[in-house]
Amino acid sequence: MKVISWNLLRLTGAAVEDVARLIDIQKPDVLLMQEATKHIEKLPELVGGHFYRLSWLGRIHGLAVWSPSHFPRPTALSLPASRLPGRLPRRRAQIIQMGEITLANVHLSHGQLLNRRQLARVAAALQGKPSAIIGDYNAVGPVMLPGFADVGPREPTHLSGNVMPVRLDRCLAHGLVCRASAALDFGPSDHRPIRLELHLEGPHAEPQPARSRKDRLGRFYR
Repeated sequence: MKVISWNLLRLTGAAVEDVARLIDIQKPDVLLMQEATKHIEKLPELVGGHFYRLSWLGRIHGLAVWSPSHFPRPTALSLPASRLPGRLPRRRAQIIQMGEITLANVHLSHGQLLNRRQLARVAAALQGKPSAIIGDYNAVGPVMLPGFADVGPREPTHLSGNVMPVRLDRCLAHGLVCRASAALDFGPSDHRPIRLELHLEGPHAEPQPARSRKDRLGRFYR
């Protein structure tokens, strides 16, 4: 399963046409989006497929998922929130079932203790299923989650303040093998999309043909 995750940078970043172009070039089985605004709902008009968006109360953006294949409507999972006044409304994860694999699309809080608590909440909800938690973690430094392996690309995916490169976009997986991962070019957003080749772990997993170096390192643009 080829999965791409991209923080679109609401309003000033990637437009729906940019997302459609990414799909045309990379041809993912699943595309996860963070900071997706209502205008991204036009995506099926451009590329077909199936699309669901999960908005956040009081915000113009939220999470979204697209696939060329039909899949059940995702569910929303409320995450722990800060009690400090003026903080963002409670964040939610988007839980997506793609065959035997469960994906959690996340855009976690900036607080480094809080986003670890949010990850633990997501992991508990997945209940040991073959699964991956993918998206913008807003996490600095190592992220440890029992039973999960960090299988995403090790490259920086965001320029903090347009100066400091940091790896905010990640993937933690349980019961899955990641055969290849890469951070693609930035495109019009301040986040690089990440691309993952995820497969079921174990003797019953379907073998996959080896991919060429050119395919593994494919970029956003041709």
